[in-house]
Amino acid sequence: MAVPGPALLLPAEAEALVRALQGTELRDIGGQGWLRQQEAVEKLNMDAILSASVGQEQLLTELLVTYAKIPVLIGELISVEIWKHKVFPVLCRLEDFKPRSTFPIYIVLRHEASIINLLETVFFYKEVCESAEDSVLDLIDYCHRKLTLLAARGAKGQPCPEDVASPSSMQELQQQAEAMEFEIALKALSVLRFITDRVESLPLSALTRMLSTHNLPCLLVELVEHCPWSCWEAGKLKKFENGTWHEVPPEDQVKMTKLDGQVWIALLNLLLSPECQRKYHFDGFNRSQLLKLRVFLTDVLVDQLPNLVEMQRFLSHLAVTEPAPPKKDLVLEQVPIIWDHILKKNAGKWEAIAKHQVKRVFSPSEEELKLQARRACQVQHWHKHKIACNLMAGEKK
Repeated sequence: MAVPGPALLLPAEAEALVRALQGTELRDIGGQGWLRQQEAVEKLNMDAILSASVGQEQLLTELLVTYAKIPVLIGELISVEIWKHKVFPVLCRLEDFKPRSTFPIYIVLRHEASIINLLETVFFYKEVCESAEDSVLDLIDYCHRKLTLLAARGAKGQPCPEDVASPSSMQELQQQAEAMEFEIALKALSVLRFITDRVESLPLSALTRMLSTHNLPCLLVELVEHCPWSCWEAGKLKKFENGTWHEVPPEDQVKMTKLDGQVWIALLNLLLSPECQRKYHFDGFNRSQLLKLRVFLTDVLVDQLPNLVEMQRFLSHLAVTEPAPPKKDLVLEQVPIIWDHILKKNAGKWEAIAKHQVKRVFSPSEEELKLQARRACQVQHWHKHKIACNLMAGEKK
């Protein structure tokens, strides 16, 4: 099956796709209307990547801002995240659910990765971050959840993942979900770093959320300490970059990766900003955690990111002083609402939703499977599904 290379969307096509984006109910995930939007997000995601590679991403960012679609994407992101944690486990436990193909479920799992990848590409721009408005609080919470899982993975010293030769279909799906969860968390790290780039224009509640509610500086310290995107295997260092684990030659082992840089830049933004310093509580625990960074600030590292000289100075000063506690301003604090709204609306209905989706969504006909396969061949993970798609389309290798 010959698949043409992807091309940039025409402006009118991109505008039509962006304008059509809308929030969906969790019960409708995987349905025909949802699939049309999923396909649109895949196209926009690919277009964003291609546009960024040739410096033409301005059109898509303007469309997303003009039509106020960033909050919609954040809502859809959290909706699929909740589906994955509440409905997907029920599907895996259903004894009478023996799907002919797990591909329709994979599409749902993949959707979260597509949205966070799109957000990572466009959140580089200040106007996109600002257009998130109050939903940036929900996105900060989302990133915190992902980074907490990432830090736990690093603290446990999990080995580099290995491919399993021939797992069952549901086992393979669960393995794919776990692998995607790791990659999604890394994308969330980049999104968070871009949010911290805009601390001066964020709502006051966003700073409070990052510095007080979630104590992101200390969480970032854990990522520096445990570095979950690198591991030692059989005496050789492996690092995760560009979607895959690869062995690092000895001469490159001290090189800063993009992920390392994202953590350090986020720390610089959160610790050296005057507004953040005024609001962050440098108590005994936080100071001791932050001072752990000094051992990692080697000359080799600072040479690669010269701004870290300012971090060295800040930490040297912090080691010999005790900053005053932040003033408690009387402020009406905004709180994120998307996560709680979806949970409350669907509380106690997870099994019913799973059974509804098994009957209406995840037991497609052969023709529906072929259609979904053809659509999937146009998206980023074509190479992973080429064999399955060829089989479903009736082609022989």
